[in-house]
Amino acid sequence: MIKKHQLATDFPEFEEKIHDLKTSDNHFKKLFDDYDNLDHEIYRIESDTEPASDDTLNSLRVERVRIKDEIYSYLTNN
Repeated sequence: MIKKHQLATDFPEFEEKIHDLKTSDNHFKKLFDDYDNLDHEIYRIESDTEPASDDTLNSLRVERVRIKDEIYSYLTNN
């Protein structure tokens, strides 16, 4: 089953902090928006709404993981 990877679902223990940082921290908001846009693009490709090569999809997935790691680090260190 194809699903979106929402941060609040993946990090439920940080749901409130994610919300607070989105509204108060510009750097976090940019990370969040970049992750959300990338996740949406990957979802569209995986659901065959938007065509892309396997290499492109894999590159996008790697970037999503990189951003997610940065977000997790931000959440645990701030």
